[in-house]
Amino acid sequence: MTRGTRLTAVTAAVLVVLCAAAATMAFTMDGRSRPAARTPTADSPDAGFARDMSIHHQQAVQMSFIVRDRTKNADVRRLAYDIANTQANQRGMMMGWLDLWGLPVTEAGTLPMQWMGMAVEPSTDGALMPGMATRAQLAALRRLSGRQAEVRYLQLMTAHHQGGIHMAEGCVHLCKVPTERKFAQGMVTSQQSEVRLMSDMLKARGASSTAAPGAGS
Repeated sequence: MTRGTRLTAVTAAVLVVLCAAAATMAFTMDGRSRPAARTPTADSPDAGFARDMSIHHQQAVQMSFIVRDRTKNADVRRLAYDIANTQANQRGMMMGWLDLWGLPVTEAGTLPMQWMGMAVEPSTDGALMPGMATRAQLAALRRLSGRQAEVRYLQLMTAHHQGGIHMAEGCVHLCKVPTERKFAQGMVTSQQSEVRLMSDMLKARGASSTAAPGAGS
């Protein structure tokens, strides 16, 4: 399977999950009644996952737009476009759920990943959750171009996906809304596939999946 075909397959799988999730949500509602399932509370795993993953996804979109402008490599640009497009759409869906549930997109006094039982204390470097890049790493990515930008992006996005997979797996086990659990499982599957693809792309560039110590500082 070529890289382009693999990327297309990954994107198609994600879109199927998104369409199924949207359809399921539509069938649980009518114009006169509340959702069939109990509405999640602000401190529920369902709401926590939607809030935290929306933030996590926003940075993935940001990094993808950065590298798109720093390289002319077709494979990297295609991957960056797929990630940005998919995660922007997923972010919109999760924020839509919060709005549907009548819940805020931020919850005062609640730490990231608290819904998973592993609250993350506020960070000053911009990396609010595991896998997220720091402000220094993002600034370093903006200074690079060509192969160096490609390698740094693939390394940062690999770590980003690994953190996202961990949270999505948490939702699969803890979330109560069936649609959201299915959505999270689709996210796990697609991001694991992209991690394997990025590993291959890094090997082709003579690099590992882990950035060298101090990279981006």
